[in-house]
Amino acid sequence: MRAVWLREFGPPSVLVAGEADEPVAGDGQVVIEVAYANVTFVETQVRAGRGPFPVQLPTIPGNGVGGLVDGRRVLASLGGAGGGYAQRVAVDPGLLFDVPEGMALDHAVALLADGRTATMLLRAAAGLPGERVLVEAAAGGVGTQLVQLAKAAGATVVAAAGSAAKLELARSLGADELVDYTRAEWSAGSLDVVFDGVGGAVGRRAFSQLAPGGRMLSYGLASGSWAAISADEATARGVTLVGPDRSPDALRSCTESALAAGTRTVIGQRFPLERAADAHAAIESRSTLGKTLLEVAS
Repeated sequence: MRAVWLREFGPPSVLVAGEADEPVAGDGQVVIEVAYANVTFVETQVRAGRGPFPVQLPTIPGNGVGGLVDGRRVLASLGGAGGGYAQRVAVDPGLLFDVPEGMALDHAVALLADGRTATMLLRAAAGLPGERVLVEAAAGGVGTQLVQLAKAAGATVVAAAGSAAKLELARSLGADELVDYTRAEWSAGSLDVVFDGVGGAVGRRAFSQLAPGGRMLSYGLASGSWAAISADEATARGVTLVGPDRSPDALRSCTESALAAGTRTVIGQRFPLERAADAHAAIESRSTLGKTLLEVAS
């Protein structure tokens, strides 16, 4: 079968398509005929050798897929095991999610990681009705979901992004106010909640605009580094640093909730499996909108 190999850490060009052995289903496992593979920012970090967990090379990257098992439309999060950038992958049946009737498979794959993460963050933030909420990277995969979910929860949503096109996308999804965070002295006003998907200087500036009693939830580092807000700093300003529940039960519940929520997905980029390197390069260029998917031809 065809797959994408990572044999050394480095720039996107180290992702090379080639042949791989057919997956063999272990005891109780099933083999998914992959139609779409999720591509995430974290996977670009793993490829570059800066990922949050150790990776043994060579490996086939990819931790989220959608496809068919005996005609059944399914999704699977591979739990960090990788193998998703391939035509087929063997998985434990407990990792499978059925695609809701009437939902397009690519739409479901777009929700698999990003919708789940956004739902986890919303649950952890709690109490959003009537609050001012900042969504950083509002035109990204998670950001586009957060804008919609926070708006539906009754929040005033301030969307922050780095271009006019990205801000206009956030507006179309329901954002009440728009902020260009590439401007040195940008301000979102007094905030109750910050969803920090950028980190670095952007995350720190967002933190500085939280009102006493506010909450900050950091989930990404598109800038290349975390905002690095210490617990002492937060306590001194009366701000709470909140992390979501990432237990297996919570992950499953949030995935199921995301699939049932009826939010719009924005699939801004699609690449064939053979061009996984281009998908990674697009994400790293910060030019992408919404979700990036690999289309896998069997």
